[in-house]
Amino acid sequence: MNLTAKEALETVRPHLTEKRFVHTLGVRETAVLLAKRYGADQKKAEMAAILHDICKYHDLEPMIETVTNKLEEAHWAEYGQELLHAPCGAYYVRHNLGITDKDVLMAIRSHTTGRSNMSLLEKVVFLADYIEPNRHFEGVQRARELAEKSLDQACLFALTNTIIYLLNKQQAIHPETIAAYNSYVLKGDKTFE
Repeated sequence: MNLTAKEALETVRPHLTEKRFVHTLGVRETAVLLAKRYGADQKKAEMAAILHDICKYHDLEPMIETVTNKLEEAHWAEYGQELLHAPCGAYYVRHNLGITDKDVLMAIRSHTTGRSNMSLLEKVVFLADYIEPNRHFEGVQRARELAEKSLDQACLFALTNTIIYLLNKQQAIHPETIAAYNSYVLKGDKTFE
């Protein structure tokens, strides 16, 4: 890792509101616990968790420019601005902070949508972002309970809950989220028990 956790926190702090920084600390704590529980690399989980929202409040136009012209993945801009900070965050930490670890970059990139066949680290960061202690929404406590027993079942629950939420709001669902959900269901991971 090019940065220490302390340096990463100092780097990310000016990019975030106070509330989002508190969220980031919660994601960091949760990611390290999940990494410990499920055997993921704790340092990578901590780094990805600290940096996952670095672009959350960056200006919209430069983020659209990044996904369209630099990443050549314009589809990110079609699904609402809430998702743009994930691929832009991975791009930013690679090109501005010099972090080249593919596991960390993919965990940042997929933390909002999930994706088909996520790595262990991606699952840890995806779920940590969903269940960190400062989150309060319907279903989060159930997701936390599932995370105690099964990382996969908790991720499937989080994906299902997210899809239902977006359907109820009649919002578009990113194809990566559908692919992530399908990858669990097609493997037979269909229960939350």
